[in-house]
Amino acid sequence: MSESSVLIYMVRRDLRVSDNPILHHLASSSDHGFTHLLPVFVLPPHQIEVSGLLKEGTTSPYPEARSEVGRFWRCGPHRVKFIAQSIWNMKDNLTKLGNDLTIRVGRHDEVLKDIVDGLGQNGHNVKAVWMIGEEGYEEERDQKTMARTCSKLDIDLRIWVDEKYFIDDRDLKLETSQDLPDVFTTYRKMMEPLRERPRATVPTPSEGALPKALEASEIPSQAEPFEIPSSLDSFEGALLRPVADALPKAVMVDDVKSAHPFRGGEDNVQDRLDYLINSGSALGYKSSRNGLLGTDFSTKLSAYLAQGCITARQVHEALVAYEGGKAEKFAEAKAYGEGENEGTKAIRFELLWRDYMRLCTRKFKNKLYYRSGFRDDQSNKWQTANVKEQTDYQKKSADEIAKIIQRVVEGSTGQSLIDASQRELIFTGYTSNRARQNVASFLAKHLDIDWRYGAEWYEMLLVDYDVSSNWSNWQYVAGVGNDPRGEARIFNPVKQAFDYDKEGEYVRCWVPELRKLENLENLFQPWTTPKEDWDRLGLTGIPMAEDPVKKIEFSVEGKPKSSRRPFPRSSQTEVSKCHTDKPRIINQMTGYETLGAVSGAVEETGEACEVVGMAGLAGIADLVDLEEEDFEGVEGKGNGKCNKAGNQAIILSSPEDQCRCGHNPDSDQHNRMCRIGLVVWPLTSSFL
Repeated sequence: MSESSVLIYMVRRDLRVSDNPILHHLASSSDHGFTHLLPVFVLPPHQIEVSGLLKEGTTSPYPEARSEVGRFWRCGPHRVKFIAQSIWNMKDNLTKLGNDLTIRVGRHDEVLKDIVDGLGQNGHNVKAVWMIGEEGYEEERDQKTMARTCSKLDIDLRIWVDEKYFIDDRDLKLETSQDLPDVFTTYRKMMEPLRERPRATVPTPSEGALPKALEASEIPSQAEPFEIPSSLDSFEGALLRPVADALPKAVMVDDVKSAHPFRGGEDNVQDRLDYLINSGSALGYKSSRNGLLGTDFSTKLSAYLAQGCITARQVHEALVAYEGGKAEKFAEAKAYGEGENEGTKAIRFELLWRDYMRLCTRKFKNKLYYRSGFRDDQSNKWQTANVKEQTDYQKKSADEIAKIIQRVVEGSTGQSLIDASQRELIFTGYTSNRARQNVASFLAKHLDIDWRYGAEWYEMLLVDYDVSSNWSNWQYVAGVGNDPRGEARIFNPVKQAFDYDKEGEYVRCWVPELRKLENLENLFQPWTTPKEDWDRLGLTGIPMAEDPVKKIEFSVEGKPKSSRRPFPRSSQTEVSKCHTDKPRIINQMTGYETLGAVSGAVEETGEACEVVGMAGLAGIADLVDLEEEDFEGVEGKGNGKCNKAGNQAIILSSPEDQCRCGHNPDSDQHNRMCRIGLVVWPLTSSFL
């Protein structure tokens, strides 16, 4: 046998053969110097429970893959099934290219050493290991361990840039990770125009273009005491076995279709992407993205992006082909060839948000998991179910908090939007972004419970779990992340239910015990139902009605009354005349109280005014029933301008944009906000 030169490609969350930089380089370069290619996927036992792959009568050398705070499984049944399907799909696609995907259990360094030793015994020389870099504390630790192991084995290690994101790392205007702005809006402005920023995708290798595959008999077997099944069904079943009973017991829901019925894998996501464009779902994404029911209100690409079954730039490229009228397969789609529309623009916005969350992980590293957040803010007095960690300030005992957490995760809190979301998550592994924000806010800000319990629960159950998106977003909503509004952002789940589940369909779908309730106020908070109707409506004996975890006073006729923590007060509002003879309001209060004071002053005078001492945009979206995204580009720091519109005042800051509302006057935000009667900002300097 002539001397071989083997390259081991350690596949992680890059489960695709298309737009794969490593495979493309090997297929297109004639001087890489490798005679053989061995792609390997390692199931990490600290992240995925692998005891289902044990040989009969053996025990695992690894501890159970459970979370640190809540002791939940790290990877639950929905995601492990999706991962298994994605792994096997790449295995099939590599086979079509003349290679294969070897699956192993263990730590990356252990698996590498076993393979190198085994191949050496069969006369093969491993020259290099290539892998794509990933963000995350554990992922970076694995890379460092691999570097030490490769050094000891005298093997070259190359960490490739992760190209599954929207804007390539090499094109960022950041010298170091610490230069990343702590506010997303600032980052977004740096990256615009988004449509022109992504790099081109790379083609899929043709059959036979990759270095030769090793014979199966030459590849060392899986180390004891594990064994790898030879079919997808048995592989999937083995991974499901230890976590199959991890789901809380909830009332079964009949005849309900999952909002995420999709199988994992590169082939399936390409079909999904084509469908999104041809069906018009991409076109309507901007207006539908806050939906709660159905498969098409959002893209449902997140699970595939998380596992690297598709790249963000592949999504972008498909949108460009549709917008430019350059893909016959989209020719029948509405708005084909008409350029970027509000839907495709919104999809790019969300792809950039994923990029930003990942870069936050790079910047803040293991602070992503700190209870106090990346700023190490110790002002929040979180309640915990850990007896050893509870302190005197905790309102309830650790045992009581444990019971409340159980009520939250099983969906029996008595806040029906929260309960419906948790039931959906249990049964399907998916729940909408709108619902996720409400659950996070409810746990962290209404119940004052350590937000990490929620983040870990989502890690277990979400089919689209991604370390950066999950943990950064939980920090964001909990008020310890990079949300400039911080503690001021509190979702009222009752108001949100009225806003986004206007007919109560979502709650009735996932909480069947409440289907007899016709009045929405009762449906969204069962305890508000008159006692004399409880027996007839089936509420007697149901904890959601008899013992709600949290009661939120709410009046349909007026603004919600909340029992949340009040915003801090200082001086009273003072109205006086400034040099322009317009009322000048000096106010050191924040949130609703500031808005109420300003709104009242404007209503009284009917004139424009200047506001000094604004702490931010807290509460504006709720006040005028707009989305936080409508305030993109508005910093809300320091001085702002306000105007009267329907006896409401919007407080904005616009230091650099052309429109006094903070928007470009040609933008969709300006058209939707500033020309619909809510806010009418003059575009002339006479307003100043």
